[in-house]
Amino acid sequence: MLVEFSVGNFLSFKTKTTLSLAATSIKEHVDTNIFSTERNDLLKGAVIYGANASGKSNFIRAMSTMRRLVVQSFEQSSREELDITAFLLNTETEYLPSFFEAIFIIDSTRYRYGFEADDKKFRAEWLFEAQKNVEKPLFLREEDGIEVMKTFSEGKDLEERTRDNALFLAVVDQFNGKIAKKIMRWFNNFITISGLSHEGYKGVTFDMLENKQTSTALLDFYKKLDLGFDDISISKKPFDGKELPKDMPESLVKQLVTDLEGALKIDIKTIHKKYDAKGKAIGLVEFDMRSQESSGTNKLFNISGPVFDVLNDGGVLVVDELDASLHPLLTLAVTKLFNSKDFNRNNAQLIFATHDTNLLYYGNYRRDQIYFVEKDQYGVSDMYSLVEYKEQGKTIRKDRSFEKDYIEGRYGAIPFIGNLSNVVTKWQGK
Repeated sequence: MLVEFSVGNFLSFKTKTTLSLAATSIKEHVDTNIFSTERNDLLKGAVIYGANASGKSNFIRAMSTMRRLVVQSFEQSSREELDITAFLLNTETEYLPSFFEAIFIIDSTRYRYGFEADDKKFRAEWLFEAQKNVEKPLFLREEDGIEVMKTFSEGKDLEERTRDNALFLAVVDQFNGKIAKKIMRWFNNFITISGLSHEGYKGVTFDMLENKQTSTALLDFYKKLDLGFDDISISKKPFDGKELPKDMPESLVKQLVTDLEGALKIDIKTIHKKYDAKGKAIGLVEFDMRSQESSGTNKLFNISGPVFDVLNDGGVLVVDELDASLHPLLTLAVTKLFNSKDFNRNNAQLIFATHDTNLLYYGNYRRDQIYFVEKDQYGVSDMYSLVEYKEQGKTIRKDRSFEKDYIEGRYGAIPFIGNLSNVVTKWQGK
């Protein structure tokens, strides 16, 4: 369960910026949008709005970067770079490390884990634990060494085994540290995906459809969305190089045949009813998912696997451009899964960036779930929630029209569009 995520000096975020999923005291959608833990109430997700190039994707990329470094840092060689870019538009920050930190709950214990890193190495790393109210350090890493506390005995004698470009937590996990393994498992369930490049996620969907325990929920979801087909057929067969396009370069064909030898090709078909002239169903027709169904249907199919995977495991799903290629009602359907007691029994959380302002009206989001990202004249991104926003010193009331206010620019985080007639006049040479 994610409580907070913070990033600083990374891409367009110059200073520390935090997204919190700790529910505030407001009384909105209490029965559906929050869940209770032993120490606090948490939100089931958040939605992020902002103009193009405001920094929405950069914030999500920060989450993706932290997960990548935690999960993969141990596997890197000592010479590999970390692929981290600091805020480069200011002389004070361009050579300083980036900051990443997550606060989360595992088995009723609250952890605060984070690190500072540049493109070459980790400059700092820390892990704190709070079983009750008092937070205690388990280890502290600085450039001159790693201090392991007595309460983190699993990390003893591993300090010298940690490379500059590897995380100490990942090293302890490799040596079967109990706490480290729990935290690594949590980050494995902290999933970030793109709503634009979603082709790579369909493998997860295939696996879930082949599993009898998970396929029913997926198929039921497709039927409720009325996507135009009645069923799905999945088949596997050995890869055949003869099926590659005939105009493909011979060298590339040879390479693919070599690389994919022994691999299985997965075909997915949608099943449609066929009718006669009187409207009577007379049979079934198979459509190829990729070539004969819409881009929106393909996207929904591809991301549905990760969505239901997170719902089953109770993890965190972060999606950039969730609404791309989707009808607003389909976007709403995905978001409502996480506020459903039937589908979300393990308190999974959904964080996503979108331009779909309709969700501000019918998405039933609390004010502390709605975030805005805005970039200033110096290229610095700032993020704030609607519950934090003040208008003439007062908080925004829950009965306001959030969508209308946002479009009118009351909350900021929208593009400034000048007089387009001037552009047209110049373009026409008048």
